[in-house]
Amino acid sequence: MSSHAVNPAAAATTGPPGRAERPVWEEEPTRISRVGKPVVLAIVFLIIAFPLYVVVVTSLSSTEAVTRAGGLVVVPRDLTVAAYVQLLSGGVVTRALVISTAITAVGTAFSLLITMLAAYGLSRPGSLWHRPLLFVVLLTFLFGPGIIPSYLLVNSLGLIDSYGSLILPTAISAFNLIVMRAFFMGIPNELIDSARIDGAGEFAVLTRIVMPLSKAVVAVVGLFYAVGYWNAFFNAMLYLNDNTKWPLQLVLRTYIVQQQALPSGAGGVTASPGLGLTPAPSLAIKMAIVVLAVVPVLLVYPFIQKHFTKGVIVGAVKG
Repeated sequence: MSSHAVNPAAAATTGPPGRAERPVWEEEPTRISRVGKPVVLAIVFLIIAFPLYVVVVTSLSSTEAVTRAGGLVVVPRDLTVAAYVQLLSGGVVTRALVISTAITAVGTAFSLLITMLAAYGLSRPGSLWHRPLLFVVLLTFLFGPGIIPSYLLVNSLGLIDSYGSLILPTAISAFNLIVMRAFFMGIPNELIDSARIDGAGEFAVLTRIVMPLSKAVVAVVGLFYAVGYWNAFFNAMLYLNDNTKWPLQLVLRTYIVQQQALPSGAGGVTASPGLGLTPAPSLAIKMAIVVLAVVPVLLVYPFIQKHFTKGVIVGAVKG
């Protein structure tokens, strides 16, 4: 028998020269699938991108363009940044944008810190009250506190009309905690044991061994927390009676969803005479607020997307 006999399995996975290897269980793509997949993806992209395009174009339109279109503008004409100049020249929207940015930064940092500490403690089998605490965390998936008990608790802690009421009640997510714990459990115990032999304490193990190996899950969980804080408006609606402390999303809900006039004349600031801009129409101002609320997340997401598979999917499967 010749020593150069061909392995049937290898032959089944190797196609004609110049073609990528394909497993035997994977069918050859048909001509319809080759053409249909790009078409379907293009349609899905247009369904997602077109509304955002209309919002951006309308926010950059003048009064004449909005009047000519009878509402939302599809074809850009007479583009101007007057709406953004009016919004960012002071007033409620500018203040709300600063408040939302600060709450997102502080809340994300605080939530990441306590989530990492809790996840590391729950990932160590010999930690104190490991199983009871894990059971309590898992129990929150099934039972929520409700609005009235939450409000009474926040009120008893003296957090009404305080920015702490926007951070502390949602400071930790059970889902993010479980995902991060599962990722930590996937780190080889030999690395942690060797660090302990060298005299490292638990905090040193966490900061010098675990965290450098967990950048993916930290980045993704941080994105989850940041998006949650940035988009949150319900807690602000419940706990903030002073409208000068409103975050951007509550301003967005009040001005666009409920069609109410903003306090303190927000959006009514005239354009700077030095720029030669005329006041923008109310519809352009509304769309500009939407853009300001959406764009930060769109700018951050592409930098975190590469970590999703390693950080969340792997952690969730291991958990």
